[in-house]
Amino acid sequence: MIPTEAGAVAQAPSERRLRALPEGPVEWTCKLASEAALVVMLVLVAVDIVTRWVFNFSFEVSDEVGGYMLVVICFVSLSACHVNGSFHEVEFVQARLTARGRSISQLIFGLLSLAACVLLAWQFARFELSSWRFGDMAPTYLSTPLWLPRLAMVLGMLALVFSLCRTLTAEAKRLRTLVTAGSGRDVP
Repeated sequence: MIPTEAGAVAQAPSERRLRALPEGPVEWTCKLASEAALVVMLVLVAVDIVTRWVFNFSFEVSDEVGGYMLVVICFVSLSACHVNGSFHEVEFVQARLTARGRSISQLIFGLLSLAACVLLAWQFARFELSSWRFGDMAPTYLSTPLWLPRLAMVLGMLALVFSLCRTLTAEAKRLRTLVTAGSGRDVP
């Protein structure tokens, strides 16, 4: 690897942090909800472990509620992860592009991601409405209405769509600035 390439590769993660948007109220709320779900899941599992070990008794709901909390963590944390730059990127390609090329690449990928997330949000909403309409219930002791845990999928995906729109707007402004300044053509 040539020293300039090594420098470009080493600078890619720090540039990604510079591109990251500050957390807005949606991302902050989602992060807080994910943290709360993690605490609930940990406490529930710990209580179940203690009651099984000490009292030879189980509440029989820790698996079910733990699974629901896992769904909340997975889907609701997506927007906070996106805004904080926690998702994987192909940095070895991004590092070799010019500033303008990186911006165009980010816009294209962001638009494709937005299209996929809008499609998923629409399907999750349809799934949620069918659960509500048919009164689906979990076949467990709690008999949880399944629209409750499935609601986290819809809300999490809508929050990610919102965050992607924020990111695309910021990237479009960055590209407009690069184009009007005439930079990004010769700079790697």
